[in-house]
Amino acid sequence: MSCDTPEAVLQLARQFMESRILLTAAELGLFSPLAKKPHTAEQLSGRLGCDTRALAILLDALAAMGLLEKRDGAYRTPPAAAPFLCGGSPRSVIPMILHAAHLWERWSDLTPIVRATSSSAAPASGARSTEELSAFIGAMHIAGLPLAEKIVAAIRPGQARNLLDVGGASGTYTIAFLRAAPGMKATLFDRPEVIPMARERLAEAGVLDRVRLEAGDFHRDELPGGHDLALLSAIIHQYSPQENRELFGKVSRALVPGGRIVIRDHIMDPDRTQPRDGAIFAVNMLVNTRGGSTYTFEEVRAWLEGTGFANVRFLQKGERMDGLVEAFKRG
Repeated sequence: MSCDTPEAVLQLARQFMESRILLTAAELGLFSPLAKKPHTAEQLSGRLGCDTRALAILLDALAAMGLLEKRDGAYRTPPAAAPFLCGGSPRSVIPMILHAAHLWERWSDLTPIVRATSSSAAPASGARSTEELSAFIGAMHIAGLPLAEKIVAAIRPGQARNLLDVGGASGTYTIAFLRAAPGMKATLFDRPEVIPMARERLAEAGVLDRVRLEAGDFHRDELPGGHDLALLSAIIHQYSPQENRELFGKVSRALVPGGRIVIRDHIMDPDRTQPRDGAIFAVNMLVNTRGGSTYTFEEVRAWLEGTGFANVRFLQKGERMDGLVEAFKRG
């Protein structure tokens, strides 16, 4: 994005406005009732318990943005957009929008965090409410769906037969691996409160019988052993360099000699300004974690080589958190 005019800079400064309008619409649950039938502001305010004047202003803004249609004073969710904007649809992005809404308050602390007048330490992941955790896991699934098959194809599981999906959430990548490699079995490791979500999604995909579900915390617990392929998908950005070194050591102990580790994440260029999404995501980690960031290939390679891995390779560059680094456990 070029910011070489005052207008361009001001447009950038105001982008939060449309984002906040959408976040509020999702939090209020506006789109599902308006997909079923049109409502006036008065009708919808009574149903949702909102102020009619305020809701009408919000609805008009949503219509101006193209997220609603307005006709004869009534609003509806456009039929073409309803699968994305309504909860319960397999194509819904509402969980991701709700996750973004949960991030809003932390991002508002960015200035005091940079000034060191406020701590960047966010609540531990286990402290999330059930609603927040469900939104987060749903968001990760939606983000992973378009990428998973492409990522697995780039990794080329080959003859690997025992996958360890570390922090595998609801199984998006486990499912993609098992579909690509019919002879493979998998272990999905994640926190106890996530395992029921994984069990449900894996059962829906018809692969639950090929997956061992292991509940634990990889900060405290060792990972189950005997695997020849381990995936860390969107994990390392959440943690500090020291925490990642410790995690890589645990993955090494969980792999058989010659076993492969693959890391999917934003992998930054040496100057840390590219990929652009990775540089911005580092700010997200600044405001939401105690020590997380996005890291360069050189950093990841050093951690791997210091924890029992060799033949480290930058398997794929990426712009959308689809950078891939692989390494092999020393024999």
